[in-house]
Amino acid sequence: MDAKEWLAVNALPGMGAARIAQLVARKPQWPQGWLAALPSNASNALRLWLAQPERSPLQQAVDETLAWLQRAPRRHLLHRDHPAWPALLNQLPDPPVVLWAQGDLSALEGPGLAMVGTRRPTSEGSGHAQAFARELANRGWCVVSGMALGVDGVAQRAALAAGGRSIAVLGCGVDVIYPARHRDLHEQLGSLPGGLLLSEHPPGTVARPAFFPRRNRIVTGLSLGTLVVEATEKSGSLVSARLALEQGRELFALPGSLHNVQARGCLQLLRTGATLVRHVDDIIEELQHWVPHYLPTGLPKELSKGLSKELATAQPVISAELTPELPEESSDIEARPGDSLLNALGPVPTPIDTLVQHMGVSVSECQQRLLMLELDGKVAQQAGGWVRLAAPW
Repeated sequence: MDAKEWLAVNALPGMGAARIAQLVARKPQWPQGWLAALPSNASNALRLWLAQPERSPLQQAVDETLAWLQRAPRRHLLHRDHPAWPALLNQLPDPPVVLWAQGDLSALEGPGLAMVGTRRPTSEGSGHAQAFARELANRGWCVVSGMALGVDGVAQRAALAAGGRSIAVLGCGVDVIYPARHRDLHEQLGSLPGGLLLSEHPPGTVARPAFFPRRNRIVTGLSLGTLVVEATEKSGSLVSARLALEQGRELFALPGSLHNVQARGCLQLLRTGATLVRHVDDIIEELQHWVPHYLPTGLPKELSKGLSKELATAQPVISAELTPELPEESSDIEARPGDSLLNALGPVPTPIDTLVQHMGVSVSECQQRLLMLELDGKVAQQAGGWVRLAAPW
């Protein structure tokens, strides 16, 4: 399938990333297999676009992106059939259908590490973010984050300043600068060698609270592991940490003082099983079983050999169970009144398989709705399942 066809699929009514991923897994032949497998409303919309694109609402989405691609250099549309599409995303239950990109696609060659943390780091936390990002960049790694205030921005600036690679996944269109204070960082990521801006939202889309948790799954999904530098007990970074674990990726955290409020989230992660990190070598040793498959194809032979040599010592993988609380970025996300999933929960933990059976939805759809309720501070994950933290409204 080409870019136009993926754009049309992305715009189909009544579909979403999870449902499209389930269909893709069946490997239907284009277009007849898709037409047969899609729900009737989506199938009719696709059939009209194939036969008479000028009459189809889907064509507007196609035309707008094609025009955007032509208006400036270093603009790209990524999809599963694009040579630069990151294969790691295919392991997600709901990978983005397409990604709008601005910048240097070589940043996707990997390996990548997500760096996340509080929007209000201490001077020590900022120093750690800079040091780790700079060292990772010097060793050929790409720093992946969300261009948010605080740890995200500090780490990405340091990676670019070191001449390395950094990817920012945005909760808005790639041409929208959010937060506004990061205008210079946005320009650097879109124009410097090794910098790249990504979004699953079309250009011009403004930032919305509900987009950030969806953005976070791509940040962690692009990365072999996630490093939490500093985080409070109610930090959105803890949601990213849990997403990384659900995706089967490694989780790392920096220790901090017991008296530092901004370190309490990291201490909680370490208490529940995240890998304690003292320096970059701890991360590289833990990820050695993954990295050889994702070495940058464009690296000089000497650097590639050096990376492989560094990864000779294997370390056991440490898993964790986390119960993150209300994140900083998405505190005003609202659940729908009378949400049946919320009504199905009570003070006694309910396993997710019971919820899936009760709701009649897929596991990925149920997880997405639970995540949104969790971000709103209405539910939490505990041993044995999910509980409701407040009465339904």
